[in-house]
Amino acid sequence: MAPGTEHGLKNILWQKIKETVIDDHKKPGEWRILILDHFTTKVLSSCCKMSDLMSEGITIVEDLYKNREPVPDMKAVYFISPSEKGVDSLVNDFKSTYKYKAAYIYFTDYCPDSLFNKLKTYCAKAIRVCKELNISFLPYESQVFTLDNPDAFHSIYSTHRTDKDTTLEKMAEQIVTLCATLDENPGVRYKKEPLDNAKKLAQLVENKLGEHYELDEKCKGKSKTQAQLLIVDRGFDPVSPILHELTYQAMVYDLISIENDTYKYQSKDGAVAKEKQSILNEEDDLWTKLRHMHIAEVSEKIPKLVKEISANKKIKDNKITMSGLSQLMKKMPSFRKQISKKTVHLNLAEECMNHFQANVEKLCKVEQDLALGADTEGQKVKDPMRTLLPVLLQKHSTYDKIRAVLLYIFSLNGTTEENLRKIFQQIDNESNVILNWDLLGVPIRSSSSQQRKTTRKDRSHEETYQLSRWTPVMKDVMEDAIENKLDTREWPHKSECPAAWNGSGAVSARQKHKGSNQDDRRSGSRLIVFIIGGVSYSEMRCAYEVTQAVKSCEVIIGSTHILTPRSLLDDIQDLSKTKGPMETFTIIEEKAA
Repeated sequence: MAPGTEHGLKNILWQKIKETVIDDHKKPGEWRILILDHFTTKVLSSCCKMSDLMSEGITIVEDLYKNREPVPDMKAVYFISPSEKGVDSLVNDFKSTYKYKAAYIYFTDYCPDSLFNKLKTYCAKAIRVCKELNISFLPYESQVFTLDNPDAFHSIYSTHRTDKDTTLEKMAEQIVTLCATLDENPGVRYKKEPLDNAKKLAQLVENKLGEHYELDEKCKGKSKTQAQLLIVDRGFDPVSPILHELTYQAMVYDLISIENDTYKYQSKDGAVAKEKQSILNEEDDLWTKLRHMHIAEVSEKIPKLVKEISANKKIKDNKITMSGLSQLMKKMPSFRKQISKKTVHLNLAEECMNHFQANVEKLCKVEQDLALGADTEGQKVKDPMRTLLPVLLQKHSTYDKIRAVLLYIFSLNGTTEENLRKIFQQIDNESNVILNWDLLGVPIRSSSSQQRKTTRKDRSHEETYQLSRWTPVMKDVMEDAIENKLDTREWPHKSECPAAWNGSGAVSARQKHKGSNQDDRRSGSRLIVFIIGGVSYSEMRCAYEVTQAVKSCEVIIGSTHILTPRSLLDDIQDLSKTKGPMETFTIIEEKAA
């Protein structure tokens, strides 16, 4: 695991599972079977390896819903969600004959009485332990979590859905399990605009935090801790998830086909091309080191790292190429292990740069000018349509044109019906992916009652690349929250404000501190940010940047799910559809000139 991640969310969650599930009733030298459902499989996969489980006496990990061979002489540990389907599968393991010696049951969350009574009725004699753990979130990275619920976007924002209230209720329960895992009872605040979802969720979370700490015997009546929870709606910043980002992680997930965090690529072994794959997560130290860097820095850094190793192997050619490295690895097997991870990122960075040089570079100039309302010289963009036109007239994909069009509309805080009609003709009449932003509280049509634009921090003094001048609004929010500068009219409190956040304990993001590692921060305060409707990779990056700058406050960010520009546009398009199986938004790509 990469340095700095050992005290992150993943490790905290693994320690909790280890102590409350794996080590509970464990006997020396005894082997047990661990049975998981789909959600708990994701939870464990996110925070531990099979080797970790084996070292704790787990010999087999089984899927609750698949046919399993009976092992009547072994105990079974059930780590599952409290669902009817799950409980029925468990009951079937003991209803007629015992599939295992005994059942040790650990539910991720509160188990309804109806399900608990079913267990008592059919397999009470087989059950040795039955506990509820309060774990209903997924740690994605050391400072990022999700609720693993991308469909919540449709539930919250679609006018065709009727399950909005129940979805918010479930989200609140899941957020409380995150707070409980972190041993925090945070003060709760929310962004007043653009919709009232954040207000409703904030109230639900505050109520459920109170209920949880009243019922929890270990922390009964726990007072507010040195933490603050901010809840915002996705529409509060529509720009950041749409822009072409040029930091490594965001660029990779935007431009390269990555499924389940797995990068697949071709590696030449002589004349034969072999498909290989690499998982992009914090187990990869180099990925963790590079992910928030600008692609220009990454493109310089990886070849340097390769050359450091190559220098010892007497490579004559100064230019590092994939084919050259492949030949060298074939001749020198000992070199393969040292260089393999670096070749993955050399290949990945090359792919990103190919996209950048082909068409992304041209798009970035237009996007940055529209997003900021000013060019690289700081001159105000007087005619946004003139800035947009080159993108519409050149052979960019419909998908890229839609992104530029949205930035144009956002820059004006809505445009006229006449303009919209003309624009739709240029994007193959894909009107819903534009108009549906209104359901997120983002103005698309200009009107007399426009919401005022958020005042942005002046960052003109900060060094940046010309094509990466935009800073996500979330970074302003994080810094202002830590400095106690959030306007209470825009960010009302739903609960009492902990001492660390009442002004006297607020810490400036520009102030220097002695502590620099995560151990030092653990004794300080925490800022938890939750975005309803998806978090972008650029916003995830902000959590790390602000934490690094402040030192005394750890920033954790989470959402219903993690989004990319494409997945967000899919979700926006789907808002026009009725409840049912979710279809995807397919745009036929045109080859860039």
